[in-house]
Amino acid sequence: MSKEIKIYRITGFMLIGYDRYPQWIRFTKEIRALKLEHALEKLYSELGSKHKLKRANIKIVDVTEITPEEAEDKSIHDLDKLTYVVIR
Repeated sequence: MSKEIKIYRITGFMLIGYDRYPQWIRFTKEIRALKLEHALEKLYSELGSKHKLKRANIKIVDVTEITPEEAEDKSIHDLDKLTYVVIR
């Protein structure tokens, strides 16, 4: 049973300013997770906490699994290069 971490690129729209001037803003986010369900949960959690969005105001258009070389986020590249972690 392999527990290799995968990288997902998730694109979609989020509703910003739903009470005054509602706007659907496009987003693209790269998330590391073991399964697709975990990546979606992390996306909902991050966007909800950062932009005060409800899950109903986040529409996911496309989810693709990418390689670490295709990732545009620098932190994804840095985490991929790690071979081990020392915790004190």
